[in-house]
Formats: sequence, structure tokens, C-alpha cells
Amino acid sequence: MIVWNSLSGEQQQALLQRPGVAAADDVRPICEDIMAKVQQQGDSALKAIAAKLDKRSPEAEILCPQQDIIDAQQQLSEELKAAIDQAYTNIKRFHQAQQPKSISLSTQPGVSCELRYEAIDAVGIYVPGGSAPLPSSVLMQGVLAQLSGASTVVLATPVKGDEQVHPAIRYAAKLCGITQIMQIGGAAAIAAMAFGSESIPQVNKIFGPGNAYVTMAKQLAAQQVPGLAIDMPAGPSEVLIIADSRANGEYVAADLLSQAEHGPDSQVILLSDSDEVIAATERALERQLATLSRADIARQALAHSALIKVRDIDQAVRISNLYGPEHLILQLGDSTPYLNNIKNVGSIFVGDYTPESAGDYASGTNHVLPTYGYSKVYSSLSLLDFYRTYTVQTVTKNGLIDLANAIIPIAEAEGLDAHANAVRVRLGASS
Repeated sequence: MIVWNSLSGEQQQALLQRPGVAAADDVRPICEDIMAKVQQQGDSALKAIAAKLDKRSPEAEILCPQQDIIDAQQQLSEELKAAIDQAYTNIKRFHQAQQPKSISLSTQPGVSCELRYEAIDAVGIYVPGGSAPLPSSVLMQGVLAQLSGASTVVLATPVKGDEQVHPAIRYAAKLCGITQIMQIGGAAAIAAMAFGSESIPQVNKIFGPGNAYVTMAKQLAAQQVPGLAIDMPAGPSEVLIIADSRANGEYVAADLLSQAEHGPDSQVILLSDSDEVIAATERALERQLATLSRADIARQALAHSALIKVRDIDQAVRISNLYGPEHLILQLGDSTPYLNNIKNVGSIFVGDYTPESAGDYASGTNHVLPTYGYSKVYSSLSLLDFYRTYTVQTVTKNGLIDLANAIIPIAEAEGLDAHANAVRVRLGASS
């Protein structure tokens, strides 16, 4: 247990430092080399990189055969299919409600302004798969692409050796109407979607979480390809829990471990005003760790995580806002007084019976969230991320006569005579 108020300002800042950021210097040149090869050599580079990094056969197909996508449901248990179906339904229901509506209004007589929405034409979806298949990540992105009506959707996921894309990923993709599944991961997959190749169409925007190489490749692609965008700079997973004196230490520990098992660079933090809850959580962590298949990974994550004693819940909220967590769990008797004071967060989980796992899989909210404190400026993935907006304006002759009173003086003040003249010639022609 660490007592927050016993630390200096510098120590407090160090305690909330994320792990893994320094790795970017080593990752960048590797990604640059991979991306240059894919840009120059296309499919041949994709196959060579997959053979080197993932032990794929040089004869392995880059795209998953359509029959494999069709056959996926026969390779899953009824229980898992039903689970994916339920998650798909909830995610679709929540995001369907986010369908944008165009705006049209008159700002003054004779001047009409519109805001219109248009789906992004071609999107790329990245689904991590280094240590486990993630059909939930397919759903979180694929449902949104499906609802937006994007005409081209490419899904990329890593495949080891002579394995197939996991049937759960193929089945989830089929539900989302995705027919192009690239059997390649990492920076090479990002490059293929960014530049295009003989087999892979070029996309306009790339979505999805991934490791340091995927994150770096996405950022490089956005810099190198004109007009290409990415969703957000996603990094290792993280959770912060605020727990009061009546919180259940077993629940707290379970939620901390559910994030710690993601990877050794994940970070989990507990803020509590109760010595007893922190002590109970410590004991529960050890008991539950012993039962986990990924205990070694979770222990590495716990090594740079913290259980912190705060003065009160108000202070915990202030620390959370400073940290800007990807996931924030409120195990409080009553969260209502604090919710409006929470400013920087990817997603909030309220109450003892709302584990972070609910949002990861099936409640309906999206699990693609900003990490590394980017929640201060980035939002959780939403349907609007798959759209772009543009404006339309229509001005009548009489409308322009009146609007000229605003246009000409401002244009002249800015020294842009041609702007003012574009109005004057019309007014002269109409007089």
C-alpha cells in the first residue's frame, strides 16, 4: 500500500507514469523498414515478412478463403456462437442509436447552411491475436463499419505457422458482413492497408488496438499516406479502480487482474480511502493469481502497478482525472455525487456488479478506448468515427446583399482583396 499524501509531487507523478513508452525509439526503425518493403514489393513482401515473423508458409494465402469464413460456425460450440450472437446484438443496438442526422438551418434570411454526414468509403480493422484470438475486437469495430455502410472493409489479424484464422474471429467477421480477412498482423498488415497491394485494397482510415509495433505503424502510416487517418494512438491496456470502505476486495482484485492478464505492460491502479479494503485486495490478488492460466503475465503487470491509499473519494477522483484512465471502475456505495466530476476517462463502470469485462465483451459499449492518458483529448470509439462531415451553403441574391456587410469589411481587414471582390462583382452585376 502506498499513501498518496506521503509522497512528494514528483513521486506522485512518477507513480502514475505508464510503462513501455520508452520502447518507441527501438520500434520505429523496425516499422519503417517493414512499411517501406510492403510499399515497394506488395504481396511478396507481405509473404516474406509473415514467413520470418510468424513462421507462415511462403505458399500461404494472404486473404482467408471465403469458404473458411462460411465454415467457421461449424467449428464453434453452440455456447460460444450464442455468446458472440448476444454480444453482436447488444453492440449493434447501442451503436445503431448513434446514427448521425444531418442539420439544415437558415442563419439569416437568404442564407442556408447544412451539415451532412458521409460514411468513410474504405476502412481497415486491426484485430490483435498474438497470444489469444479476440472476436470481441472484431465486433467492436466490425459492427460500426457495418452500420456506417462502408463499401470496403478489410480486417487484419496475425496467424501463426500453418494455422487458420481462429473460427471465432471468422464467425464474428461474417456477422459483421466482412469478407476480406488478411491473415497477417503487425506493422506489415498496417502497411498493406495503408498503401494497398495486389491482394489488399488501400483504405482511408485504420482502426484497432495493437502492440507497440502496430501503434507505431499506424502513426507512421498517417504521416506518410496523404488523406489516411487512424482512430487513435492505442497502447497497452489499463484500469483504475476507485473503491470505498464497503467495497469487496475480491471484486476489486478480480477487476485488477482482468486487465493485468492482457500483457506485461498493462497497468492497474487501485485508489481507496480504506486500509481494510486495500489489505483485503492484496490478499485476494494472491489467491486469485494462483488460479489464472496467465498468472506470469499478470504478475509482470502488477510489478508496475499500485494500490494507493487516498484521503477521501474526492481526492481519488482528482487523481483519476490527472491519470486519465482507459477504464475507470467505481466500486462505491453511491457513485452519483462523483460522476459529474470525472473528466478524463475512456469508459466508466459503475457499481459492484459492473466489471470491466462487461464492456469488453457484451454490454454494448465499445472497448476500443484511448490509453496512455489520451482520454484527455480522444474519445471512445463510436459510430461517428466511421463517418466524415461536410457542409453545404446556399445564398440567395438578397441574402448576399445583406451578408456583404460582414464579408467585405473582414476580408479587407485581412488584406484579402480578391475575397471582397468576389462579393462586389456579384453585387455590381445585380444592381
